[in-house]
Formats: sequence, C-alpha cells, structure tokens
Amino acid sequence: MGAFKETKFPADAPAAKKLMGWVDDRFPATKLWNDQWGKYYAPKNFNFWYIFGSLAMLVLVLQIVTGIFLTMHYKPDAGLAFASVEYIMREVPWGWLVRYMHSTGASAFFIIVYLHMTRGLMYGSYRKPRELIWLFGFAIFLCLMAEAFFGYLLPWGQMSYWGAQVIVNLFGAIPLIGPDLSLWIRGDYVVSDATLNRFFAFHVIAIPLVLLGLVAAHLIALHEVGSSNPDGIEVKENLGPDGHPVDSIPSHPYYTVHDLFGVSVFLTIFSAVVFFAPEMGGYFLEYNNFLPGDSMKTPPHIAPTWYFTAFYSVLRATTSDFLWVLMVGIAAYTAFLWMKSKLSSMVKIAVSVIALAMIVGMVPGALDAKFWGVVFFGGSVVILAFLPWLDHSPVKSIRYRPDWHKYVYAGLAVSFVALGYLGTQPPSPIGTIIAQIATLYYFGFFLLMPWWSEMGTFKKVPDRVVFHAH
Repeated sequence: MGAFKETKFPADAPAAKKLMGWVDDRFPATKLWNDQWGKYYAPKNFNFWYIFGSLAMLVLVLQIVTGIFLTMHYKPDAGLAFASVEYIMREVPWGWLVRYMHSTGASAFFIIVYLHMTRGLMYGSYRKPRELIWLFGFAIFLCLMAEAFFGYLLPWGQMSYWGAQVIVNLFGAIPLIGPDLSLWIRGDYVVSDATLNRFFAFHVIAIPLVLLGLVAAHLIALHEVGSSNPDGIEVKENLGPDGHPVDSIPSHPYYTVHDLFGVSVFLTIFSAVVFFAPEMGGYFLEYNNFLPGDSMKTPPHIAPTWYFTAFYSVLRATTSDFLWVLMVGIAAYTAFLWMKSKLSSMVKIAVSVIALAMIVGMVPGALDAKFWGVVFFGGSVVILAFLPWLDHSPVKSIRYRPDWHKYVYAGLAVSFVALGYLGTQPPSPIGTIIAQIATLYYFGFFLLMPWWSEMGTFKKVPDRVVFHAH
C-alpha cells in the first residue's frame, strides 16, 4: 500500500482552501462536484425545456424535508391519523404551511416530471446511447407513482380511504392470485389500520430509498454519455484542442444561472399556489379528503388524484363492448406485423401466440372487462419503457422530422390530457366513447411508431448545433 500524501498549502493560504484540501485528501468532494456539475460540459443550445430536470431535483429535496417534519407529528394509526393531520394544520406552528407545501409539492413533482418526459419525447433524448438513462427515468416514474399512491392514504380522509379501497381491489381482478394479492396488500379484508401502517412504511422509508438510488443512477448515466440537445446532435463527436466538445459549455456558472432563473419562476408559482389555492379547485386536494374516512359512507364519485387519472381513464374505458373493438385491433395489428415488420419469424410467432391468447381471453364468458381494464391500465404505463426501441426515425429531434410528425405528437398530448380530464369526472356515455378513442390513439401512437416514425421527408441535420444568443 502506498503512503498517504497530504496536500501542502502555503502558510498564507485561505482557511477555506486549506479545509477543502483536507477534505479532498480524504474524500473526493471537489472531484465529484467537477465531474457531476462544476466542470461537466453540456451542449450550449439548451432551451427552457431543459430546466425541468433540476426542478425535479429541487422538488424531491422539498418533499423529503417537508415529509420529515410531517412525520414528527403524524400518527400512523387508523383512529388517530385524520386527527393528527388536523393537529398539524391547526396547532403545530407553521404546520399548515409544511402540509400544504408537501401536498402541493406532490402535484408539482408530477407536473415537472411529465414536462421532463415531454422534452425527452420531442428531442429524442431516449435514443442511442441514452437508452439506460430513459429506463432509469422510467423506473423513477414508477417509484413516484407508488410513492404518491401510498402517501395518498395517510391523511385517512374519505377520498384517501375509498381511493385506496378501489385501487387495491383492482388487483382482485387478476385470475387465481387476485383475491389473495389484494388481501396481502391490504393486510386485512378491508382497508384498515394494518393497511395504513404498511403504506406508511413504504411511503416514508422503502420507496424513498429506492427513489434516491434511481435518481443517482439516472444522473451518473446521464453524465457518462452526455446530455442530449434540441438538435439531437452528439456534441462529443466534435472535440476542440482542450478535449472538450466545441459546442458545449461548463454547467457552472452558465447553467447554474440558467437553472436558478427557472427555480425562481417555479418558486413564485409554487408559493402562489401554496398560499392562495392549495386545493387548486379540488384537483390537488379533494374536498372529500377534508372529511374523516368512513367505511360506512361511500363518496358519490371515487377517483384517484389528477396525476393518475389518464391511466385510470384507460381502465374505465375498457368496457365489455369496447373489448370487441380491441379484439379487432389486436388481430389487425398482428396481421400488419406479419406483412410489414422486419422482425424474425420466431418473434412474429411469439407475438401472434400472445395476440391469440388475448383475443380468446376477451371472448364473452372468458376473462371479464375489469381484468382487461387492469391489463391495459398497466400496459399504458409500461409501454413507455420500450420507447427507445419503438422509434425508428433517422433523426432524433422533432426539429428535423416531417411537419406532420408534430401533429402526431400533438394528438398524443391531446389524448393524454383528455384522458386525464375524463378520469376526474363521473362516468358518462359520451365521456366513455371519447376515452375509448383517446385510448386507441394512445396505444396506436406507440405500437405503430416503428413505421410512422420513419415515414416522410426528413430535414438535413446540421453538422453543429444551432445556437442563437439570448
């Protein structure tokens, strides 16, 4: 083993520099800072779409800090939970502010993550060599959904109680293991104190630990291959004499200032919501959740929080009549795959077997619509993970794709927002039909992407990034 060598500084060196040198000799603090941000070179043409990653990190810290303060006064007991939240709101100094910051932060987190994912879609940030970054991001999204679901029960209000009851009961639609799985998740035959305790443990300890690990992996993978940019050009392919890409700049101080401006705008909007409209018309905090959970009184309309409603609409749109449409769609897609796909015969046969099994399972008298609703509910989330392998476009950025591609993306955005809105409303015949059309478009966007993504006349991608000084 080599001898330990400590960095020597002149006697008149600043105390802070000496202290930092002492730390660096024992822990690579400065190296970590330089590698991950200080001297990390990023493309110089970032626009405002690139602030949502840092905003997501800010909100994650905000949620952890406010969550810690809330757990100091919260009681994970079915008989005390609702009263403890009221105690936080009314008796704990500034407790109302901490609670509203946490509840608003949950919605802000999903807004930012959805916008972050939108940027990835527009600029092809999931394409080679960033597939693993996308998969880590997808895993983060799953963790956020689990974290929000487990946390939603904790206030023990009416919507919390019945929302958890409905969602857990969905697992009961799974053949053979469904009832036992629902029982295992609840820990009882109904949502009760046992459910509350295990949800609290997952929300406060288990999921945050996994989430932090995935965020670290996401950032390490990003800084290993480099950031994407609005032009979809790999800046690392054009290096300057100093070994750094000629079209990149150090993240600090340039993007530090860029992100601080985004943070200031976000905090202004966030503060306005927290102080003036924390319920946001019932979308962030439902009115029924200000009533204690009552197992003997069912709310007239049970729906999850807004950030789940797009996927919930897919579940609700899967009716017994709609299954006939899905059967025809699955058969047509399988035939199209055989005629147009370049996949191997073995893969085509495997897909055909799966498609046949699905069609047989949808026949009346086989598996009911509730089961298929759960399948498509899960499929609408999981399909996002396969995006890097579904997009066959010769260019990454939407800037250089055919103009009609933009309308295809706009259709996806409209379908997703429509599904999200309909999920907050009571079921209606017209709403169900619109949700079914939006569901078909949503799945069609991804399943047909290998073909439509390479169609049309593509614009020439420049050799270097397009940059205009602000």
